[in-house]
Amino acid sequence: MFPRGRKLILGVAGGISAYKSCDLLRRLQDEGFIVDVIPTAASLNFVGKATWQALSGRKVITDLWSDVETVPHISMAKESDLIVIAPTTADLLAKLASGLADDLLTNIVLASTAPKILVPAMHPEMWLNPATVANVKLLQERGFFIITPDEGRMTGSDIGIGRYPESSRIISEINLHVMSSADLKGKKILITAGGTREPIDPIRFIGNRSSGKQGFALAMAAASRGAQVHLVSANTDLPIIEGITTTYVETAEQMASVLQIEFPHSDALIMSAAVADARVANYSDQKIRKESLNQVDLEKNPDILKTLSGIKKVGQIIVGFAAETSADITTLEQSGHEKLLSKSLDLIYVNNVSGGAIFGSDQTQGLIIDNQKKVIQVPEISKDTLSDILLDQLVSKLG
Repeated sequence: MFPRGRKLILGVAGGISAYKSCDLLRRLQDEGFIVDVIPTAASLNFVGKATWQALSGRKVITDLWSDVETVPHISMAKESDLIVIAPTTADLLAKLASGLADDLLTNIVLASTAPKILVPAMHPEMWLNPATVANVKLLQERGFFIITPDEGRMTGSDIGIGRYPESSRIISEINLHVMSSADLKGKKILITAGGTREPIDPIRFIGNRSSGKQGFALAMAAASRGAQVHLVSANTDLPIIEGITTTYVETAEQMASVLQIEFPHSDALIMSAAVADARVANYSDQKIRKESLNQVDLEKNPDILKTLSGIKKVGQIIVGFAAETSADITTLEQSGHEKLLSKSLDLIYVNNVSGGAIFGSDQTQGLIIDNQKKVIQVPEISKDTLSDILLDQLVSKLG
């Protein structure tokens, strides 16, 4: 199972305000993050492991000696795009400033190259103590982003600076810090992947060589930029992408049925699937014996893109893909432009698949053509990189 791109570690240190991080966790999930909670041993005195597992919907590891075969302090450090520690106690600030690594959370922090956001919360005297002030300054110099505590009522009757900030403020600060990677937040993106199969009988089918890698790469990239993604996958062997909705189909007709329901509620459709142009007219529900397999009659499949373009509303964007077998750039551009116009697309990516290229590969090259006649020549790059280039164009179209 692939993780969704916007993956975050929420560290929770042992302060009384740890209970407020339960609300923060929910608000982070609302922002599209998949959250792994790493509580310190002291914090479990305030909020237990079961609570974090129930709220996050994910397994919670509380020490270095659990799941050692997965080396969690390294694997989790590599997988996460952001680390937020809320609350961060004076004790934890001191440990981080000293580079100590005596539990799972501090080990992950040392092993991670991701941005790190600290949310200190403590009594005013502790926050203003010269040792804490020096630790905060040192951590800022090392690249940690510190969200300054609020002022207000503390534990007991104390009032002053050091209060755990409201979740809304923390979310605003996080979004400000990582907003460059969330430019599709609030958008619903419908993406197709793979290749449809049209059955001849229960054993045989007409299909194509599409692996679905480009569609899955687009789904991960869109989700990592904050989009709500619905992936319609046709006959791929790729793992599920955690955090997005996936519908599995086999035939062009099945794919068309799903898209007709979902497209009206989407901001954009990216049609990267290779859809069979024809289906078998004389399908047999029993296996056809070899000696009887003399002829297969075909009939055209519905043109999914053209049909959906006909019901497209103002503001919706449709991106198409075209696989051609010409190495000539001029011919490639012409065929791509003709398909873009005939199907009323906003963008199209056209490439040359002759000689077994592109299909099943991690690499791609081709042309991006938009409905304003702009052409971007794409050299050989990874499908992950192409995904972000296409999404940059999509963001521009969406405004």
